[in-house]
Amino acid sequence: MPLRSRLILPLARLRRGIRASEFALIALAVVIGASAGLGTVILGALARTLQHWMFALPTGQRLSATDSLSWAQLAMLPVGGAVLSIFSWGVRSKRRRMVDAVEANALHGGRMAVPDSLVVAGQTVISNGFGASVGLEAAYAQIGSVVASVAGAALQLRRSDLRNLVGAGAGASIAAAFGAPLAGAFYAFEIVIGAYTPSAIAPIAAAAISAVFVSQLFGAQPYVIDTVALFPSESHHYLLFAGLGGLCAILGIGLMRLVAIVEQGSRTMPLPDSMRPILGGALLMPIAFWSPQVLSSGHGALHMDIAVGASLGFVALVFLAKASASVVSLGFGFRGGLFFASLFLGTLIGHLFAGVLALIAGYQVVEPHDAAMVGMAALAVAVVGGPMTMAMLVLEATQDFALTGAVLAAALVSSTIVRETFGYSFSTWRLHLRGETIKSARDIGWIRALTVGKMMRRETRATDCEISIREFRQRFPLGSASRVVLINATQHYAGIVQTPVAYADGLDPDAGVGTIAINAEAALSVDMDIVTVMKRFDASGADELAVLDSDRHVVGILSESYVRRRYAEELEKAQNDLFGER
Repeated sequence: MPLRSRLILPLARLRRGIRASEFALIALAVVIGASAGLGTVILGALARTLQHWMFALPTGQRLSATDSLSWAQLAMLPVGGAVLSIFSWGVRSKRRRMVDAVEANALHGGRMAVPDSLVVAGQTVISNGFGASVGLEAAYAQIGSVVASVAGAALQLRRSDLRNLVGAGAGASIAAAFGAPLAGAFYAFEIVIGAYTPSAIAPIAAAAISAVFVSQLFGAQPYVIDTVALFPSESHHYLLFAGLGGLCAILGIGLMRLVAIVEQGSRTMPLPDSMRPILGGALLMPIAFWSPQVLSSGHGALHMDIAVGASLGFVALVFLAKASASVVSLGFGFRGGLFFASLFLGTLIGHLFAGVLALIAGYQVVEPHDAAMVGMAALAVAVVGGPMTMAMLVLEATQDFALTGAVLAAALVSSTIVRETFGYSFSTWRLHLRGETIKSARDIGWIRALTVGKMMRRETRATDCEISIREFRQRFPLGSASRVVLINATQHYAGIVQTPVAYADGLDPDAGVGTIAINAEAALSVDMDIVTVMKRFDASGADELAVLDSDRHVVGILSESYVRRRYAEELEKAQNDLFGER
């Protein structure tokens, strides 16, 4: 038997087994989760090693926990910008369409490319490793999700199963990064899949648990926050924390918009794109000289709890410095995300909130540690999304079940305000700026795939619009055709004639048939998706529309009834996938 056959036949049997058995899919998810956990460990180790080399840090020292850095050490920031530019040029990143897990699930049925994902991971590790104020979570999720995508594509799994596996891979990476399987599982559901799907619960949970197991097997420590949080014993505490959630929503929206404004401004500067990260690194130097806590993700700074015993003015300055560093880093071309930055900034907002309330009331209204944890979750929800994700992250990090209700209340308030007033998380906001219209990872790829070109009937009976109505009647007796497409002397589209109309009383038989044509200006193009087509039908009031190429030559015709039937069929199929019909 040829080698190709010996490889293909077992793969085909494996594919049939996974498609037919939920146990097999769970087993595959365990393997994907383990791979995601290992990938998270490797990427984190690479970034930390770079930081220790570049900034000459003592063993075990976190960059953002450093008391002070010299200007010579801070010179690594623009050097990192130069290294990033060289790397991006070498891998031709501008020619690549970097698809993350959210975009892949929303538009591409979970399909991702390995080379592009490795480029994203490399850019993120370089950015973080040279101290830019960005997190590694985007790289973690990218690697975990691409492993799942490649495995699912190789096995030719169903679209719904592939999307679930991509969510499982991304969620497993987050679970491994924080040692928090519940947070990782909810990350998969809320952020990468876009819905809670019953069929995905077991695979996603299995992937998250296996990722945490593997990461800790290789020495990764779970993310634990020492807290002395007190249970908010009175109902007004929940109302106050809900107000903190609203404040975090406003600040989160402002932070995301500010990144976009700075990025747009940096792109309009009279500098080559390759110089943007270098300039960004130089701008970071004075900020980091004042407070090294703004560098990298901020893990070390958060554990330092710099707000304890500090004045409100100092905490506010650290907040502004960290926010500015993150905005500059992302706006000037460093690669990464705001996941951990939003957690760190949220704790500072919580401390400020508790401090300001104490100043106003003259006594401590809410416990500062409680407010810090609530603020951490609420701002992260505003920026990243996923209220349950962040509530579970706080729960698993603090082991404080009593605080979970207050955290969840603030997270839901923050999520609702952002969704209603802004509509995007940071990842989907950046996709929006790139021209995409998605607001979550819900699968709308089938809408884009169902185009006019795939639904239309080819038109072979286009008729000259200059012939008379009498001649038209001779060519098309009643009952021979319901409608006829017209073209002019240059073979361009000239409208549609409904055959019965040509037989109406009172028409001049010698008049050109073009005088009774309709929808001469309303037409469709081959690449329109089904939602756009339905809007065009609603606007024109037509039952049928011609399909034209770029030169306005008629290539087909499409009826409204057929379009709406196809839409209903595909929507039902998507809903079946959503609710786990296998």
